[in-house]
Amino acid sequence: MTIQIYNTLTGEKEIFKPVDPNSVRMYVCGPTVYDSSHIGHARSVVVFDVIARYLKEKGFNVIYVRNFTDVDDKIINRAKELDLTPQQISEKYINEFHEDMDALNVKRPTMEPKATEHIKEIIQLVDILIKKGSAYQVDNDVYFSVESFDEYGKLSGRRLEDMKAGARIKIDTRKRNPFDFALWKSSKPEEPFWESPWGKGRPGWHIECSAMSMKYLGETFDIHGGGKDLIFPHHENEIAQSEAASGKPFVKYWIHNGFVNVNKEKMSKSLGNFLMIKDVNKKYHPDVTRLFLLSKHYRSPIDFTDKALDEASSSLDKIYSLLERIEKRMETENYSGEDKGENDLWEKFSKAMDDDFNSARGIGILFETVRETNRLLDNKEFTGDMFEQIKSAQKNIIKTGSVLGIISRSPESYFSAKKASIMEQESVEPALIDKMIQDRADARKAKDWGLADSIRKKLSEMHIVIKDTPDGTIWKVQK
Repeated sequence: MTIQIYNTLTGEKEIFKPVDPNSVRMYVCGPTVYDSSHIGHARSVVVFDVIARYLKEKGFNVIYVRNFTDVDDKIINRAKELDLTPQQISEKYINEFHEDMDALNVKRPTMEPKATEHIKEIIQLVDILIKKGSAYQVDNDVYFSVESFDEYGKLSGRRLEDMKAGARIKIDTRKRNPFDFALWKSSKPEEPFWESPWGKGRPGWHIECSAMSMKYLGETFDIHGGGKDLIFPHHENEIAQSEAASGKPFVKYWIHNGFVNVNKEKMSKSLGNFLMIKDVNKKYHPDVTRLFLLSKHYRSPIDFTDKALDEASSSLDKIYSLLERIEKRMETENYSGEDKGENDLWEKFSKAMDDDFNSARGIGILFETVRETNRLLDNKEFTGDMFEQIKSAQKNIIKTGSVLGIISRSPESYFSAKKASIMEQESVEPALIDKMIQDRADARKAKDWGLADSIRKKLSEMHIVIKDTPDGTIWKVQK
């Protein structure tokens, strides 16, 4: 099946046909690095990480560029607050961003350009726009003329005349049109600056992405992505300035992910509900956070709640528990055959992902296979065909999980890390758990069922799940 992508530019799903049939060139807007990354940033990064992984699995050579905006009013203001330089601020939060995303098992893009390292390309692009009559200089500032680009508004569906009628923006009388936007900003005292034909200054936000994306991906490339909040004005302005400069279509497919809400409310600093990735990862295993972020279609909003994360945690436990169970069963049965059996998980998963990267549907299919494979393992008497089916399911679960980025370690490593995290949060020692389990075993032996049940209940309250087996009682942390 061919891949179909919902294109924000046309408002329709379209068959994916990259400029180069064997290669995909993708640009995603990265963070402005003035603070720690929050869960909204994580959703965008994880979504496009999965898209890149899937396209590679389908055989494409993927050139993936995600930038850092490392010069901006917010960075400058934060530097003043902390008595640091803007460069120190940007480097601090770039490093923190990498730590957060590495924890979430996000693969690094092909390139991660910084705006400050591409001033030359930015100045060249601004100069082209001035010479073509699409931009103009006022004092030491340069603005793009939105009225010079007839198709302005084609991404967001906004029309200039409608925006003017309802405008609530600060009027700069130097502009020809209130919606003209800055390509180059003149420097203010004690701010970073670069020399340019228009005087000392720094780039506007929008021009950075056009300059960097066109340098590494060409004047026309395949996919441009980011959060829905970037559609206007950022991506709208990128289109205008890029196409005005090159005279060519800028991007074929525009992909935008939905927002993350917290307990049904929009994240905002005024509500105090900004969830930083580093804090979420302290409470939940990073694979759990990834599974949650992919549990809804990327274009839909997703609501962050403790209940939703607990459900994702329980679901991920089921995958790792199955993989652990398969390993032990194969070892017990001394099975070393090939996985010649039939399992259609990957085929069904691919069909879901081919339909506008529907990870939510793909995850549902994955758990159908988990349930089916557990039923096979419940059989006491095994046949060769069953072994082959289970091995095939195991291979396809790992392959699917790898694309989703949610099976990043062995079951033993996963459960050990989870156990250690919960023990730290609950201030409980493993030795205490072992003693409680032994006390329960003694109570059961003495037929003191009330005591045995009360110990099980206490363990459950501590997020400890126990399972009685012929070889004794085993326990795991579940949260």
